[in-house]
Amino acid sequence: MEDIEDILLGIENGGAPPGFRLPLMTVGLNNSKNYSDNNNTKKKKLKKTNKNINDEEEEHPFNATTNNISSQIPGTQTIYIKTFGCSHNQSDSEYMAGQLSTFGYALSDKPEEADLWLINTCTVKSPSQSAMDTLISKSKSARKPLVVAGCVPQGSRDLKELEGFSIVGVQQIDRVVEVVEETLKGHEVRLLNRKTLPALDLPKVRKNKFIEILPINVGCLGACTYCKTKHARGHLGSYNVQSLVERVRTVVADGVKEIWLSSEDTGAYGRDIGVNLPILLKGIVGELPLDKSTMLRIGMTNPPFILEHLKEIAQVLRHPCVYSFLHVPVQSGSDRVLTAMNREYTVSEFRTVVDTLYRLVPGMQIATDIICGFPGETDEDFAETVNLIKDYKFPHVHISQFYPRPGTPAARMKKVPSNVVKKRSRELTTVFESFTPYEGMEGQVERIWITEYATDGVHLVGHTKGYMQVLVVAPETMLGTSTEVKITSVGRWSVFGKVIEIEHLIKEINFKDKESNSEIHHLCTDLNETCPCSRESDPCVLQCCGDQSVQQKITISRDKDIRNLNGQKLIEWFLKKRKGQVKERTESENELKSRWKHGKAARNTVKFGVIDWILLGGMLVSFLIIVLLLLALGHQIYLSR
Repeated sequence: MEDIEDILLGIENGGAPPGFRLPLMTVGLNNSKNYSDNNNTKKKKLKKTNKNINDEEEEHPFNATTNNISSQIPGTQTIYIKTFGCSHNQSDSEYMAGQLSTFGYALSDKPEEADLWLINTCTVKSPSQSAMDTLISKSKSARKPLVVAGCVPQGSRDLKELEGFSIVGVQQIDRVVEVVEETLKGHEVRLLNRKTLPALDLPKVRKNKFIEILPINVGCLGACTYCKTKHARGHLGSYNVQSLVERVRTVVADGVKEIWLSSEDTGAYGRDIGVNLPILLKGIVGELPLDKSTMLRIGMTNPPFILEHLKEIAQVLRHPCVYSFLHVPVQSGSDRVLTAMNREYTVSEFRTVVDTLYRLVPGMQIATDIICGFPGETDEDFAETVNLIKDYKFPHVHISQFYPRPGTPAARMKKVPSNVVKKRSRELTTVFESFTPYEGMEGQVERIWITEYATDGVHLVGHTKGYMQVLVVAPETMLGTSTEVKITSVGRWSVFGKVIEIEHLIKEINFKDKESNSEIHHLCTDLNETCPCSRESDPCVLQCCGDQSVQQKITISRDKDIRNLNGQKLIEWFLKKRKGQVKERTESENELKSRWKHGKAARNTVKFGVIDWILLGGMLVSFLIIVLLLLALGHQIYLSR
């Protein structure tokens, strides 16, 4: 069998010209073939099974649809992509979606409409893998061809649940089109081994067009006893500074307003290639627009590696185009437990990181993670963790119960009883929820960068420089802009704000064109595991919208304020649009048209204001003047004869 790369680039043998990708039908024509990579060589071999073709066709989960799908032209099918896990996984999915879209495949968020499902998996916790198992079962029931990507197959290659399905490794995402095409033909494809990183300039379809998730490295230098991700992502592998800076330059030109640096450990960046995180950050910051229209968010970093660069990191976090926010997981407040976890730092060193950043960076916000019930954790150990959280009152704490991951050292340790683990998790959650981090902010003016919709369908989501979440009622044209807001009320998880400029702009728009209610342009100043409001993909930052009753109260109050504005119809139109109430307006307009059509429109059906009568009078006077000028001109011509 020929090498795939030789087939695709076989120019010397009269093959395809540069840039042209031949179909991979030469790989194998029978459903009985298994196409896989071998020890990171470029030789991709077809493994024949001991079964005969007929037996395999009977057992193949997609046999009923294989012949129909394989007869279609590659690139004409629809793909459903489901992503679990961290922002790095989300970026990988966006790259895979971009390549599939470039080659003609349609993307759908409705699995029943798709010809093939692609699942990007997470191995951090058991629930994520259980969700993957559920989707696999559903794909079998729906007889949908399936491709599994991400950390689960990469870290557990012999997992029984993955038998019979195609697999894309975490460093093979640039070959997803090949895998999809072969899978649609009925072949089982497995690409897992590789040492080079995928290119950063691959086509990409972002989940949010304003947010670029930029992976700066893969893998890590740690060896935490509970972590399965290291098995999947491997040892640290960093992109060079130049390629990352060029990527930032490209996405800023594309209109991206927020850049998230993502990796398994941002602080460890560059140690394998002789550079460090401060060097990279200075290069990236130099590419950000001076008008602050694009913001940078630094990703999760473990304490050991940021300790060496605290002052340099603090200097970057003070930059106007960098969010004053950092995610630093501590996992436990007990040194004894941290040693069992092999975290390579002490609680005192974690406190040094937090205290230094709080001291050097105005408005600094820090998020952290806690694992409850790690094997061997005593009541005294847990009490130390509770005291640490009480001391700092972090606004964001991601609390999780310990999940033993197969193949990790912690899975073989003596476990804490599950009822104790749950009790500790509930207790720490109660402590955390007792904090009121945003109390007293009412009336303050903050600048926010708006990049997302809230899931309630009414608010837009913005973030302050400290990455505090602010919900505002504003037209969707404000997405991708920055503006000043006045904090009107606070909740446990978010604050609610009122856009300061909006009332003045509404009055200006009404003055210029009273009849225009359809759109607001440029309502901005010169600056420009999952949150229910912001729909973030980062599993390590807990953000929620809080008590729904509070939300409803705030929304009612806000609606009352809006009705007092001169631009009442303008804002209400946007609210109705997001709530799906445009239908009522359409029905009203249709009724009005019907009445005019049948000659039954009343005289007062359309009410004219003073400005409308002035405009109408002006048009009439203009028309009379034009008529008089034409008559005068005709008379002059007549006399000249």
